[in-house]
Parts: sequence; structure tokens; C-alpha cells
Amino acid sequence: MRPTLCMSARELIVLGTSSQVPTRYRNHNGYLLRWDDEGLLFDPGEGSQRQMIFADVTVTQVTRILVTHFHGDHCLGLAGLSQRISLDRVPHEIDVHYPASGQLYFERLRHASIYHDVSRIAARPVRGDGVIHKSGKLQLSARRLDHGVETYGYRLAEHDGRTMLPEKLAAAGIVGPQIKELIQRGSFEVGGRVVRLDEVSLFKPGQSFAFVMDTRLCDNAIELAKGVDLLVCESTYLSSEEREAREHGHMTARQAGIVAAEAGVRKLVLTHFSQRYGSTRPFVDEARAVFDGEVVAVRDGDRVPVPKRAGADDGPNEAA
Repeated sequence: MRPTLCMSARELIVLGTSSQVPTRYRNHNGYLLRWDDEGLLFDPGEGSQRQMIFADVTVTQVTRILVTHFHGDHCLGLAGLSQRISLDRVPHEIDVHYPASGQLYFERLRHASIYHDVSRIAARPVRGDGVIHKSGKLQLSARRLDHGVETYGYRLAEHDGRTMLPEKLAAAGIVGPQIKELIQRGSFEVGGRVVRLDEVSLFKPGQSFAFVMDTRLCDNAIELAKGVDLLVCESTYLSSEEREAREHGHMTARQAGIVAAEAGVRKLVLTHFSQRYGSTRPFVDEARAVFDGEVVAVRDGDRVPVPKRAGADDGPNEAA
């Protein structure tokens, strides 16, 4: 049983945007992606549970947790969330994806203190690049990034689908089970005439999302982001600190822009800012210098809608 979310709500809810340490205005990382009836929580850092209250979301809305790596600002919130999931008696199972090399840290966070655990949390360690989950609607994949510890970025891709046109189907005389057969075969003969799927439906391209956090500029970051509608990308430093960024396994805002440009991203979300910076305006300027798509530097509490489906309406697929 999955939680009921607002129909066709596809948005990123930003819980925290600071790197390494929180500031007065920025919490540790935390990003909840609402995708129809799914709630994917990425990198819940310390304080995520409280940030969710401010954002008016609950743990019951979370269906999956994805941890890029086990540095504290990306995972310490898992301890409190594990207990809250149990306390609130979340009725559905929640899968947690994380680097397999961090199994010990995952277990410590799951049971960091005494509580009566009645949660349904399923450990899903990631052991290498590839697909980590697939359903009739979505595919999740992971690729290893270039950081000081084992780190994975994630990509969500919706399967392409079709919007069937009732008036066209009726005119062609296709009804009931014939519609399913038409979708499966691509054509159907009725009354001595071959009706093709394109004649009675509209192609609905699947939407996609990528999450790239804590990495140097690398090929896998670009691969994860290839053609996505929305990319969340770390931009810890400005170009003036590019050497420091590389030494610490991070990217600059300009490099995040390069990833978005080379991958053909539609919208770029910059986050994971070093506490040394007061304004994020220079981050946007740097990214825009190399990427001509939409760029936003997010703040805690922001809600970023997934761009509307290219060339089609933004409703759910009628047929996939």
C-alpha cells in the first residue's frame, strides 16, 4: 500500500542545502522528490525530520530513501527518520538504497538508540553501476561518482507511454481488449483495415530526474544527467576555489553548469553550498555562463516543480 499524494504532483521539496555543517539559514542536506504516488527522499542529513515538519510533509509520504554516501551531512538524519517511521507506524515498506561499502554505517544509523522497531525498512545496498529498481512506470539507476569515499548518483526515468484518443479509437472501431492488443502490437486490423497506434494515440515521452552529489566533474555525472528534465547538482564552491574543490572531491557552480550543458538538461538546481558563502547569486551567474537552460540556486524550504513534459500535457500516462 502506497501513501496518497496529490495527483500528478511532481516537485522537489528542498529540506536542506548546506555542505558539511549547517548554518543559521541552511540545514544539512535533504531533498524529497514527489513523483505522483512516490516520495523519494535523497540524502537525509541531520535535522531532516524537523525540516520535513516545516515543509508540511510526513514520513508516511516517503516510499524510498536514497543515500549517495555516508558522510554525515548526507546520512545522519536516517537515525531519527528510522525511529519516526516506526513511531508513526508507516504502513508500507520503505526501500533504502545506499553504497554497499557503508553497510556498517547503515546498520548503526538504523539502530542508533533504543526504540521499539516496528518499521518496514528494506535495505537495498548498491554494489555497482546499473538499474537498482524497475516497475511498470519507473526505472531507477545508479552510477558511481568521484568523491573521497564510495559515492553513487541516482537517476529516475519514467517509461515512455501513450495517451489514447477515445474519439479516434471509436472512429476506427477499436474497443475493449482490442485497445490493449493495439498497444502491444503497434497495429490492429479491424473491418479489413489496418489501424496503426500512431493514428489513435499521442506519444508521451517519459520524464526524468537526476541527483548528483559530492563528486568531482566526471563522465558518470554527465551520464546520469543525460537529457533529464530536472538535475539536482552539488555546487559546493565557486571557480575561485576550483583547486580546493578538486582536492575535496567536489564541483564548482561552473562545473555543475558544464554537466548540465553537456548532458542536455532542461532545468538545473544548484545546492550543497559551502558555509563560507553568503549569497548564491554568483553560483547562478557561473552556471549560466556555460549553460543556457534554466538555473536555480535553492534555499531551504523551496519547492521546485519538475518542468512540464516536453511536447505533451503533464498528466499521468493513460497507457504505457
